[in-house]
Amino acid sequence: MFDPKLIVVAFGGNAVYPPTIKGTADEQLAIMAEACEHLVSVFRAGYRMVITHGNGPVVGNILFRMARTSRELAPMPMDVCVAHSQGGIGYMLQQSLANVLAKHGIGVRVSSIVTEVEVDPDDPAFRAPTKPVGRFFSEADAQRIAGETGWEFVEDSGRGWRRVVPSPTPLRILDAKAINALLAAGLIPIAAGGGGIPVVRAPDGSHRGVAAVIDKDTTSALLAADVGAGTLVMLTGVERVALDFGKPTARAIDRMRAAEAHKHLADGQFPPGSMGPKITAALRFIERGGPRAVITALDKLELALAGRAGTEIVP
Repeated sequence: MFDPKLIVVAFGGNAVYPPTIKGTADEQLAIMAEACEHLVSVFRAGYRMVITHGNGPVVGNILFRMARTSRELAPMPMDVCVAHSQGGIGYMLQQSLANVLAKHGIGVRVSSIVTEVEVDPDDPAFRAPTKPVGRFFSEADAQRIAGETGWEFVEDSGRGWRRVVPSPTPLRILDAKAINALLAAGLIPIAAGGGGIPVVRAPDGSHRGVAAVIDKDTTSALLAADVGAGTLVMLTGVERVALDFGKPTARAIDRMRAAEAHKHLADGQFPPGSMGPKITAALRFIERGGPRAVITALDKLELALAGRAGTEIVP
């Protein structure tokens, strides 16, 4: 059963850690508080919510810090770095949202949960890293760091070079029952941050972490189905998805059927480094029975939920 008044809202990593900031905690808290103000009207409209978030810039910086201090301190593996980013961002979002809600007289508590997500150890993504993380480097610096660390880099959208890591498909959210319990208790869960901590399952049923960063939109689609959300919302930097993006023939899309979205995806309208992951996540949610997915900008969230902004994807 999908609840039309329950939504999963996925914040992008750049929404909580834009590339223009130095990266101080005060900067991040100020940005998050401003972002959370946009959620107030959504709560007042009677919606319940689960929040997810990306971690690409933050986890990349954590990994870079580990590499720079490895001679003095034992570096942590990538799954632990994902957990560090999930806990840090989750804490700041939790505090920011709780403060904003209290300021507006909304008595709802917020709780972030460290979330493990199972992936397939044989996922082909482990052999072909594609997920950009961390800061942008010049080509010369990227080549130097690659030589020192063995990391892989790619040029990212003309803005510089970034490290890429494996991004396997999420199979199962291990903490789904705990997230549902928080919802049932009337709390706002912040869950599956950074796509979740990637783990694989051993034959004896135990789990261990692996070196990867899962796409947060794909995990958000899985989470939305697990909690029975009526809408999966993926926030991005534009109000609507567009066909022929960046061309003179560009045209915004208000609504797409899943079949149309599949066709446009196959035609290359939504590239992997752009809107492709969000369209793919929307289709995954719908394939699991989800009623609708919405892609829009944060300041258009309330209008998008009412069908007056954003791009809606439906079965």
